[in-house]
Amino acid sequence: MAKAGSLDDPSVKDADEVAGSLGADVENGLTSEEASRRLSADGPNELRSAPRRSAWRRVLAHFHDPLIYLLVVAIAIALVAWVIEGRIGWPVDAIVIATIVLLNGVLGFVQEAKAEDAVAALARMITATSAVLRDGQVLRVPSAELVRGDVLVLGEGDAVGADARLVQSTSLRVQEASLTGESEAVLKDAATLAATAALGDRLDMVFKGTAVAQGTGRAVVTAIGMYTEMGRVAEMLDATVEEPTPLEKEVGRIGRMLGIAVVIIAFVVVGTILLMSQVRTVADVTHVLLLGVSLAVAAVPEGLPAILSVVLALGVRRMAKHHAIVKKLSSVETLGSASVIASDKTGTLTRAEMTIERVMTASGETRLTGVGYVPEGRVESDSGELAAGPLRDENVVVLSGGSLAGNADLRQGGGGEWEIHGDPTEAAFLVAERKLGVTERRERRFERIGEIPFTSERKMMSTIELDHEHDDEVVVITKGAPGVLLDRCTRARVGMEIVELDDALRARMLADVDTLADAALRTLAVAYRALAPGEDREAKESLEHDLVFVGTVGIIDPPREEAAVAIREARRAGIRVIMITGDHPRTAARIAADLGIVEAGAPALTGSELEALDDAAFADAVRKTSVYARVSPAHKLRIVDALQADGNVVAMTGDGVNDAPALKAADIGIAMGVTGTEVTKEAAKMILADDNFATIVEAVREGRGILDNIRKFLRYLLSSNMGEVLTVFLGVVGAGVIGLRGSSDAVVLPLLA
Repeated sequence: MAKAGSLDDPSVKDADEVAGSLGADVENGLTSEEASRRLSADGPNELRSAPRRSAWRRVLAHFHDPLIYLLVVAIAIALVAWVIEGRIGWPVDAIVIATIVLLNGVLGFVQEAKAEDAVAALARMITATSAVLRDGQVLRVPSAELVRGDVLVLGEGDAVGADARLVQSTSLRVQEASLTGESEAVLKDAATLAATAALGDRLDMVFKGTAVAQGTGRAVVTAIGMYTEMGRVAEMLDATVEEPTPLEKEVGRIGRMLGIAVVIIAFVVVGTILLMSQVRTVADVTHVLLLGVSLAVAAVPEGLPAILSVVLALGVRRMAKHHAIVKKLSSVETLGSASVIASDKTGTLTRAEMTIERVMTASGETRLTGVGYVPEGRVESDSGELAAGPLRDENVVVLSGGSLAGNADLRQGGGGEWEIHGDPTEAAFLVAERKLGVTERRERRFERIGEIPFTSERKMMSTIELDHEHDDEVVVITKGAPGVLLDRCTRARVGMEIVELDDALRARMLADVDTLADAALRTLAVAYRALAPGEDREAKESLEHDLVFVGTVGIIDPPREEAAVAIREARRAGIRVIMITGDHPRTAARIAADLGIVEAGAPALTGSELEALDDAAFADAVRKTSVYARVSPAHKLRIVDALQADGNVVAMTGDGVNDAPALKAADIGIAMGVTGTEVTKEAAKMILADDNFATIVEAVREGRGILDNIRKFLRYLLSSNMGEVLTVFLGVVGAGVIGLRGSSDAVVLPLLA
């Protein structure tokens, strides 16, 4: 039976059946009245967030510490001594200690409030709305107001506001990295699945928190709020226990040790004086007891909590300058203790910007310099920058052809920054074409008059273009999977000539594809043909035959250069860096090798392989493996638990909802500020405002400096306080030896300032 906010696995049910069970009208959508009624009945389409603690509770949280308890006892004793002794003036000792305790709480509260404000500011940057069909019209409404049975109208650039079953789709690609970790946009299809599949393979579903990269579609909302896939992962957070930080554990341990120590000191001092002195009156006993207790209190480093807060707060300010927002003061020190950094790949270790790296054609291979969407770089052959000739001619056709057979757009903003609209892989062709310097000519030369959309069955897309440089000749330009495209080709482009695609040349082209695939590059091929003068121009699949094969490109999401430097620094500092990603194993291993995480050729361990291991084998694998691919949220959580069980202090980064449980379980979870979801930021203890791995290493360096300062101060404070205690204690014990004993009826006690 389906719950109020969801429908039992709609991916294996026919679209019409799903729509009927939800009372949805695919043609006209729900009426406004019905949508309002369902919103009142089911509630808003929002994830349940942890209620924000009141200010006074957040303040009190900073006093929940064994060391603070000791200081509170010290305040009470100081007040009692002040009353019994009838001192003139204010109880200075009690006031000073109380001020230190209050200052510690205020400093921690202020810093964490600043971090919460920063997180809230990031959340305000995201104002999610959805296009929905209601009363027969397409309206844009807040995603929180979506209800089951609503018909989503999906278009390029839209955020998917709820889990929904597709009823129709046209070249629909959805970026699901935030939910599955897969960096490539997934091609969706409304066809019903034969059986329940893994989340990333439910091609007839779209999910809340993902985004449309290309194409259009319509889908019936099947689940909202906490009943969505994103909501289920958020629920996992409730079952994940957040452990105290190493600093909190250490301070707690010190507090307990000092508690035992002060009791022992009090008993020893009082017992020694009572045994060695002639205590006769109640007043003498009172003074001896006060001395013992006061001496014990003197052993407590009352300045430690305040100093810790000040040192950590200063560290937080320095980290903020490096784009790291710390939500919890003690997390600063945790970074300094980190022995393992477990990082997501896409966007953290890589640029999250698809880039054409190599082009293979009949005349040879070229490599493109420059990364990302900024069209700066060169096209180079083995002999240097690509010069005029057959190889350049082939590259022009490949890159311009790939740009034409797509719907992405590359624009330069007013501030000079470059941004893409549409599928990142298609945008990679536009960037590469600009590096070759032929974009303007292509834009003038060709005019689109038709399109044959990409489908999962054909694995290609084509556009029909008018070639204004050749008397408006009509050309079909096709881009798609190399193997599929080669099957439709009978000829090949060599320089400016067209030759027969014989078996030898076909085998060479396929070998080029294998070469690129072995380098963990995603491959796409380009082909074309000119239509005969009397041939039908209508865009249809029958046009995609007798094509001229031009070449294949190798595409990759390139690693961040600064990440490679940061990883080298981390390794020199004795920190192990591991990569955990939902991407393809070969791609993960290639990027990890490029970054220096593993040696070239080292394999990646997949989620299915982890699933087959028992606990002992799993623990052993985690000790030896540094690259994990195709992993689920449960796998990530298990990896973090295994690392911690092996004695490691784990820092975990992530941006998607699938990362949130592992982030919360890690000693310090680090969320991405730009690409991170709200659930992830809520689970993390630190947020990277620039999504840069190098920022983590800088923060670790800062944390180690803070940890070193804390250790130095603690050594100084404890040695100083114990010196005072020993001096007074030895003075009492040795008073008679050095001639300080008083008259027979007097008890000699040290003068306490």
